[in-house]
Amino acid sequence: MTTPAPVSFDARPLTEPVDPKDVSAFVREMRARGAGGSVASTVIVVIVVAIMAAVALPMVAVGISAGIRSGSAIIGLPFLFFFVVLVAIAAFAFIAHRRSRVARFRLSRFATANGMTYQDQVNDPPLPGMIFHLGRSRKATQLVRGHTPRFVEFGNYQYTVKSGKNSTTYKWGYVAVKLDVPLPNIVLDALGNNGFGSNLPASFARDQRLSLEGDFDKYFTLYCPEGYEQDALYLFTPDIMARFIDSAAQLDVEIVDDWLFLYTKREASTLDAATWAWLFGAVGALMTKLDQWARWRDDRLIQEQGPTYSSASASAPGAPAGVPDAGSTGAGTHALPFAPPAGMLTPPPGVARQGRRLKRSGRWVMILIVVLVGVGWMFLRVLA
Repeated sequence: MTTPAPVSFDARPLTEPVDPKDVSAFVREMRARGAGGSVASTVIVVIVVAIMAAVALPMVAVGISAGIRSGSAIIGLPFLFFFVVLVAIAAFAFIAHRRSRVARFRLSRFATANGMTYQDQVNDPPLPGMIFHLGRSRKATQLVRGHTPRFVEFGNYQYTVKSGKNSTTYKWGYVAVKLDVPLPNIVLDALGNNGFGSNLPASFARDQRLSLEGDFDKYFTLYCPEGYEQDALYLFTPDIMARFIDSAAQLDVEIVDDWLFLYTKREASTLDAATWAWLFGAVGALMTKLDQWARWRDDRLIQEQGPTYSSASASAPGAPAGVPDAGSTGAGTHALPFAPPAGMLTPPPGVARQGRRLKRSGRWVMILIVVLVGVGWMFLRVLA
């Protein structure tokens, strides 16, 4: 296993001093672009401070007045204590707001310094990954985007799930990489970041698990659609498996449509230079191997759409059925009323219906196990 080479990038904007005037100008620019996150946070801080002033000042006045009338300062102490608490809350909200403004400004400068772009917030981002369609109040924040040699987005994401009167907000960091062609829905559940079971927000039918050669199974559990096992083996060649083990062993991975997603439970867009080095290293290690995935084709599309004629040569030796050589693109094809010669059938880029999404399985089995373990533990305690 090779050690990834150090990644070179300019991390100075993450920590160097900033001019408050530049921060204010940046916030105004974000507002002009319609970035609702900064505007909403400013409004919240103003409301909190206004409420503190409206509530705290009259209460202090009442306490002082009561103390003067009674001739005892002790009567006013509870009011004074409450006033101090409210002031502390208002001060905390104000400081957190300013830190958030500075953090967003630093990330914007970091993106510019490294040839990328920055967007403050996107509500309900239109991405096909498993985390992007759960709950409500979905939003991606602090988006840092690279555009060459292919589109890559680093961001933080959160959504809220309501259960009865309670609600829970789940937070993720993610990296989204645009691929050249749609691929089968494949998930790599990293074993190194799991606790009691998988930390993924979805579970998949066990008959979709595929064991790969070498040490890969020690680091990831791979799920692919039933019938796409040979295609997964074509995509995850030994050199690509080595890249994932070396660079992404702590990241959950999902391939869906023409996207590759890396998921983490910590912030991906952050002021921590070490995190950026880790993620840049992971993406850079995979980027050089993604071009060969562009040659994959799904021969099941021939059955769905009918045969097409292509001047491309036959499939590459050793590749699964429907995978042509590097020269095949599927472009410039047209339907024929007769069967073309052998080696002339080439489906266009795409994935047949059965390979577009993995089959989900409910978490009721895991919940049942947890309940049974809990009941058994209580029973043993009673017997003891």
